[in-house]
Amino acid sequence: MALTKISTDGVKDDAITKAKIPADQIEASELANDAVDTNAIQDDAVTEDKLANSINTAIAANTAKDLTALSASNLTSGTVPDARFPATLPAASAANLTSIPSANLTGALPAISGAALTGISAGIEQADVWRMTATLQGTSSVSTISTNLSRASDNTYIGSGMSESSGVFTFPVTGKWLIYVQITAYGQYAYGRATIETQFTTNTGSSYDIVAHAYTNVSQNGGNGGGSSMAIIDITNVSTHKVRFAQSTSSTAGRFIQGASDSNQTAFTFIRLGAT
Repeated sequence: MALTKISTDGVKDDAITKAKIPADQIEASELANDAVDTNAIQDDAVTEDKLANSINTAIAANTAKDLTALSASNLTSGTVPDARFPATLPAASAANLTSIPSANLTGALPAISGAALTGISAGIEQADVWRMTATLQGTSSVSTISTNLSRASDNTYIGSGMSESSGVFTFPVTGKWLIYVQITAYGQYAYGRATIETQFTTNTGSSYDIVAHAYTNVSQNGGNGGGSSMAIIDITNVSTHKVRFAQSTSSTAGRFIQGASDSNQTAFTFIRLGAT
């Protein structure tokens, strides 16, 4: 005898219990799309073993931006499955690497290439020494030293080197330059003063300013005296910014500024310290 269809109106609310339904009698195809909702599922009815692997697959498909909320304390071993990470992580920037403890940096670091370093000075790139190669008769009035000047032959200069014409020195490049002057004086008898001025022009020699004095005196007959000076000048234009040196003594008779071709007795040192 054929069974007629039983409608839901003919079934009492408590007539069908879980114990009266065999485990394999209700298939997914027999359930309406909205037949089972969260209210009909007991809290302990769905366990981790009953979840499909599709959940992990869906999490793994998330974009890298989902990882930005993770803190270092959440990334300990075993707490985040591998499937939660995307195949490609965003590139790390220096701004994101400020809080890594030094204790976490282990192993050998790669060698640092000088080609990758910028803004670091290579050190002294220009240095030159010139000397007065012959002894000069002192004068009571200031007189420019314009002869017997030569680069020190036994000193290797750095860079392009200075150039000189009639006592006027031209710089090879712009920058902050240190000028060191060494003076040696000689007297057939004692005398009070010998000096060399460092004179600086910014207008190609139309006018000069005295930026340093090297002083000395001879205290006994046939004696020598020595002194020095330093100045730092800013060469912003090698065509117009130049220096020269001028000497004077307290009197002329038997007073000399001493020079030599084989050693620095009266000499001039030029060192570029840095950019202008």
